[in-house]
Amino acid sequence: MFSSRETHLVVLRELDVARTALREALAAAGAEEQPGLERALSVLDGLRGNEQQLKGKWVGGLLDQAGIDPRTNEVSAVRELRRAIPGLGLAAAVDLVKQANEAA
Repeated sequence: MFSSRETHLVVLRELDVARTALREALAAAGAEEQPGLERALSVLDGLRGNEQQLKGKWVGGLLDQAGIDPRTNEVSAVRELRRAIPGLGLAAAVDLVKQANEAA
């Protein structure tokens, strides 16, 4: 059913609701509010990315909080991921560390 390399992490991107609300606010905003709302939309648009990039960023953040640099200490990074994500297989953890290195 599932291979041991699958990570089973789901990237949640529910930014469309926020983006719609900001666009509506921008349409009704006065001149002094428009630059801030445009900047907020720009920030939301910058969060777009493919699933692998987002997983890599998430893993990088998790490892950063643990004080582990996955580029220099891959073994500790894999161990930390497997501790943080119960049931994560070795091969999947290695793949996630590689994604974190690519996202960095």
